[in-house]
Amino acid sequence: MKLSPDEIIFWQYGFIKLNATIVFTWALMLLLTVSAIVITRNLATDHKRSRWQNLLEIVVTAIEKQIEEVGLSQPRKYLGFLGTLFLYVGVASLCTVIPGYKPPTGSLSTTAALALCVFVAVPSFGIKEQGPGGYLKSYMEPTCIMLPFNIISELTRTLALAVRLFGNIMSGEMIMGILLSITPYIFPIVMTLLGLLTGMVQAYIFSILAAVYIAAATRVKTTKPKTQLPANPL
Repeated sequence: MKLSPDEIIFWQYGFIKLNATIVFTWALMLLLTVSAIVITRNLATDHKRSRWQNLLEIVVTAIEKQIEEVGLSQPRKYLGFLGTLFLYVGVASLCTVIPGYKPPTGSLSTTAALALCVFVAVPSFGIKEQGPGGYLKSYMEPTCIMLPFNIISELTRTLALAVRLFGNIMSGEMIMGILLSITPYIFPIVMTLLGLLTGMVQAYIFSILAAVYIAAATRVKTTKPKTQLPANPL
């Protein structure tokens, strides 16, 4: 049983391979793009709205509320990036009900690419919010000695994001594969439902962690006003 989509090769010419990871990744991007265009082409502002528009508004409102609860005061600025992360990972997991489909998040290359997106987005939002000087200064707080440790922290948490998502997705796939090989007629439906739940939980965790990192990078420190002593009545 092939657990990773990298192992499924659709076409190969020399060292160039077209595997399931690439095919399903582009298929998911096409699905999300076409769905967004179809749903948003006839948006209504009155009470007569389509079911798809209502569903879209529920999803967008929920994501925006979660971003705000993390600590980002202007969630609309980060909705495009964080919402796309959540929808991609979530839809990639939900599509596992399709026969022959393997989620591209089951490949370490895909999870590493998603983690690199977060790695680039964190300083980008931080510099945009605080300016280059203000953001780079945060690496040397509270003292200059913390500079190498803060840099190492940036790299390790990116690696941790990729490994966490990959490990959790692959653990579900591996458990399902083992149980299917042992009892193929009892556990498939239950494990499929469990896999869908696990995928949505991982999409939520991945997006929330990205939001937490961005919130830490965009936090603007305000100086406390100096308290004036009361005038001496004498």
